[in-house]
Amino acid sequence: MTVCIAVPKELTPGERRIALVPEIASRLLKLGATVIIEKTMGDSAYCSDADYKQIQCLESANELYGKADVILRVQAPSLAEITQMKTGSIVIGLMTPHLHLEEIKQLRDKSITCFAMELIPRISRAQSMDALSSQASVAGYKAVIMAAHLASVFFPMLTTAAGTIRPAKVLIIGVGVAGLQAIATAKRLGATVEAYDVRAATKEQVQSLGAKFIDMPFTAEGQGGYARELTAEEKQQQQALLAKHIAAAHIVITTAAIPGRPSPKIIPKTMVEGMMPGSVIVDIASEGGGNCELTEPGKTIEYQGVTIHGPLNVPSQTPYHASEMYSRNLFNFLSPMLKEGELNMDWNDEIITSSLLTHQGEIKHAPTRKLIEGEQ
Repeated sequence: MTVCIAVPKELTPGERRIALVPEIASRLLKLGATVIIEKTMGDSAYCSDADYKQIQCLESANELYGKADVILRVQAPSLAEITQMKTGSIVIGLMTPHLHLEEIKQLRDKSITCFAMELIPRISRAQSMDALSSQASVAGYKAVIMAAHLASVFFPMLTTAAGTIRPAKVLIIGVGVAGLQAIATAKRLGATVEAYDVRAATKEQVQSLGAKFIDMPFTAEGQGGYARELTAEEKQQQQALLAKHIAAAHIVITTAAIPGRPSPKIIPKTMVEGMMPGSVIVDIASEGGGNCELTEPGKTIEYQGVTIHGPLNVPSQTPYHASEMYSRNLFNFLSPMLKEGELNMDWNDEIITSSLLTHQGEIKHAPTRKLIEGEQ
């Protein structure tokens, strides 16, 4: 039986990304699937209904859910949306399960199979499906653009009739995908860039982009490409060295986030007090509370002449390309399961089993199961 893939509107306030762009919709049709979307689903990312050729646009979300075998989303569905879904249907999206425990319970109780895109393993075969990386790349780029907007200085060196303006000093804290993109963007704008990460393995990547790496007397390599938690002594060493570099920077961009856990506090109030008046901190780790002690998620504040910007859902601020990248991630995840329009899953595939959140009335992801059901 031909699988029906459906894409509803995103109801999360401020979410402008969409799960399916017209190019990917056409590719799903070529694989033999039926594709339906909710009317005006793509408007927030500047994709009109007319762009989705040969795709049925439904007026009612309830009707869409009634037909859907596979539902593609950006954000986790609400309790009301889950109520409309067919028992046994499949949901794929960025689920942030630790923030949606009631929704996960309802998905379990309704025997809905749910795949969380952020749980896709970071192995070479799954790189094209890695939605965390694609969206972090958008966030890193956008962070520098926001910083340039808020800054009291030019980024590039300028030689003018009024004299030479020295380039801005930019410090990037956290050299994951977002940090690397921030380094590259700040360099393109002409700034002098330094970067820091507790993982020494990132030094070569930083230098390859033309930035200076701040060395620490310790390393904190963790599992899955993330850093381990620092000891109390290591935190003191980190803060003492970082304080000097933060005090000399015009712009500080912090990106150190750990999925499912609070963001590590790297910049205390005392460090902010040592910064130059007119300096800017853009804390894109604010979704997890922020890397700066003073960050107020979702707000821009000023403290002793320093602007601290704590944006939320940064990729959504560039909805067209963020949606295009995310939609490709979804296609690369889903397409190997589609054979002549039918869904055929290999339950021995590491990518499928690792990203599985709920299935057949059970919560399959152990950390989420522990949060909801406790130790069993």
